[in-house]
Amino acid sequence: MMMKDRVVALSGMGEELFADDVLGLLDHWDNHLPTLRRAARRWAEGDPSLVARSVHVDSLDIQCPYRPRQIFAVGANYRKHVIELIMADPDMRSDESEIAASDAERRAAAERLMDERANNATPYCFSKLPSSLGGPMDPLVIPPDAKKIDWECELAVIIGKPARHVSAAQASQYIAGYAIANDVTARDLVFRRDVKALGTDWVSSKSQPGFTPFGPYLVPAEFVDPRDVIIRLSVNDRVMQNEHSGDMLIPIERQIEYLSSRVQLMPGDVICTGSPAGNGSHHGVFLKPGDHMVASISGLGEQRVDCI
Repeated sequence: MMMKDRVVALSGMGEELFADDVLGLLDHWDNHLPTLRRAARRWAEGDPSLVARSVHVDSLDIQCPYRPRQIFAVGANYRKHVIELIMADPDMRSDESEIAASDAERRAAAERLMDERANNATPYCFSKLPSSLGGPMDPLVIPPDAKKIDWECELAVIIGKPARHVSAAQASQYIAGYAIANDVTARDLVFRRDVKALGTDWVSSKSQPGFTPFGPYLVPAEFVDPRDVIIRLSVNDRVMQNEHSGDMLIPIERQIEYLSSRVQLMPGDVICTGSPAGNGSHHGVFLKPGDHMVASISGLGEQRVDCI
C-alpha cells in the first residue's frame, strides 16, 4: 500500500487478508476492500507500527502490480487517434477510392466514421498475451525485424469480480481499479502482406515480450474518475501524447458490457481502453534502441521505460 511517497507491505499491516498476492486480493476484492480501507485509515492517522514499517518508494525495485490472467484491448477508441492513423497509414484505408482521395476528403470521411462509432458502434476488442506484460520500469527490447515500434499510453481497467453478460448500467460495480498500460505496437507488422484477406496480425504486432508495460500502481476505482484524466507520454523528453480521456469514443461501461457478452471476465483481468492521439505514426517517429519513454496518467503514477 502506498501513501504519498511511502510504502508499507500489506503482509505487515496487522490486518487479516486472505490472499498471498495482489491477484489473490482481486479474486475477492469486495471482501478485501473494507480491510484495505481500514488499514489505510490507521496509517493516515499515524499508527506508529505502520509508520515504522514504511519505506520510501525510491528504495524499491518496482515491478508489475500483479500478473493478470487475461489482457484485452479496445482498438480505434479515441477520435483524434483514429483519424491520425487513417491519415498516416495507407493500409487503414478500406478501398481504392479512399486511397485515391485527397487528404481533406480522407479526413472528412474519417471524422464521419468517428461520429458514427461514438453513437452506434460496438467496441472493437482483441486480446494480448499475458507473456507480453512488462514492468513499469523494465527495458523494452526492440525486435530486430520491426522498424515501426509505436507507443500507446492507455488507461487500463482492472476487473474486480467475475463478469458475464453485464449491462452497461451495472458495469461500474465490476471495476476494482485503474492502472497505466502501454499497448506497444509494431505498426509494420499489423497487416500481413502475404495474406491480406486475413486482416490484422495482433500476435506479431502487439504481443511480443515486453509489449505491455503495466503499472506501477493499482489505484482503487473510488479514487479515479476515468472520464477526467490526462494521458501523457514523452520520448526523450519530447511530449508525444497529452490528451484528455474525454476524447474516448465508446465509454468503459459499454466496453465491459460488450466484452462480458463475448467472454468470461475474471478478477484481475485488464482492459486497455484505447489510445489517445499522439502516437509515433502521427509524429513520424518510432522507437529505437537508446530511446527513453515516460508515460503517466493523472493519479496513477508514472512508467519509465528504456528501449534497448
